Amino acid sequence: MVALLAALALLAPAPAANASGHLLAFTETPRGPGNLLARFGIVGHSLQGRRITLQQYGDPAWDGELLVFGCIHGDECAARGIKPTALTGGCPDPSADILVVPNLNPDGTAAHSRLNSRGVDLNRNFASEWKPIGVRGDLEYSGPKPSSEPETRLAERLVRELRPEATIWFHQYWGGQRPFVRAWGPSIEAGRRFARLAKVPFRRLRWPAGSAPNWQNHTFPGSSFVVELPRGKAKPALRDRLAKAIVRMGRWVRED
Repeated sequence: MVALLAALALLAPAPAANASGHLLAFTETPRGPGNLLARFGIVGHSLQGRRITLQQYGDPAWDGELLVFGCIHGDECAARGIKPTALTGGCPDPSADILVVPNLNPDGTAAHSRLNSRGVDLNRNFASEWKPIGVRGDLEYSGPKPSSEPETRLAERLVRELRPEATIWFHQYWGGQRPFVRAWGPSIEAGRRFARLAKVPFRRLRWPAGSAPNWQNHTFPGSSFVVELPRGKAKPALRDRLAKAIVRMGRWVRED
């Protein structure tokens, strides 16, 4: 019954902003008796007007958030349905504050495309080390200028307002059947820890120009790293390991 109530709590979105216009007001609702600690709100829209939501699991009173982006490339969304409730019987973990953006690129998903609806690779559109790459429609087209896309600007705004201790960006890749974690520079420690928690390999790899972790790790304290999943649907055993690892990572960043 508790798990069912927690699921029902996610069915009705909270307002995206309060009277003062604060984008993330709904995530700060204090924990109290009967509070299921699971909330979600609409935090923005894609170029074509599709909703982009953020889900909050846990106790917002903790100082130390974990932010998770389930999908930035529209055709790499195997992680968008993973919820950090695997260790707590389907309910949010009161020992952490975990925020999840299931899909930053709903237009790309609708079109079965890596790119957004303007033909831009969002993960080459961030300001850090941005450079012109390709032309519209190319798989790594970086856009006409840094942060030109509303989806990119929304991700930047969320990071600026939340200042997470760690951020996980989920991707998928063509070159194999094993998932792995990739990180570079200040994100290596957190990336290694998540790889151990999820029981997947870890790789030290430099960030591409204009990528989201490149921007985060150069602009803010905290750690931003990538989890690469193989193509296709994630197997149930892998999804379960990832969900549990996200919860444990949320506890770690709160305690660190």
